[in-house]
Formats: sequence, structure tokens, C-alpha cells
Amino acid sequence: MGGFKHLVVVKFKEDVVVEGILKGMEKLVSEVDAVKSFEWGQDIESQEMLRQGYTHAFLMTFEKKEDYTAFTSHPSHIEFSATFVTAIDKFVVLDFPSVLAKSPA
Repeated sequence: MGGFKHLVVVKFKEDVVVEGILKGMEKLVSEVDAVKSFEWGQDIESQEMLRQGYTHAFLMTFEKKEDYTAFTSHPSHIEFSATFVTAIDKFVVLDFPSVLAKSPA
């Protein structure tokens, strides 16, 4: 079992200072104990036709779905989300129980 995952894939608006958003997100996950792990990355390899304009991916792992639910109502998440949503042009969100098919080495 790999826990419960929250995946967000985004395309930021042209004028957004992405580094500021990333710092805010790192601060958010450090303030909420329910977040087990946090990873992010910027696409550097995909062809534009496959990327469809999306540039960044964010992945949070929670122990269980209830921890994710608690995260979504946490005051720090609510505050950060208001800023985050104004910075993005488009996004996709997937929330799912993870099935671990291969353990990390």
C-alpha cells in the first residue's frame, strides 16, 4: 500500500513568479503534519503536443484518505489555495489511493 496521493498538474499564468509559489507550497506542507511526503517537478522532456501546456507537477502523499480530507480543511491550505488558484492558467487534480507496484530500492 502506498497511501493516499494528491496529484496536481498545472500550467502557470505567464506573469507568475513560480519560485514564490513553490516556496509557499513548501511552507504549507511543512506546517501540516498530515502530509507524509511532498514532491514536485517541472517538465523538461515532454513534447508540447503531449504536455498540452502543463509545466509543473506536485505530488503529496498521505497515510490515508482521512488525512488528505483533514489537509483540505486546514487553515494553511485554505489560505494558500486562494493564492495558488490565481496563479494558474489551467490544472488537473487527481486524488487516489495508491497501489505500490514496486518498492523503492
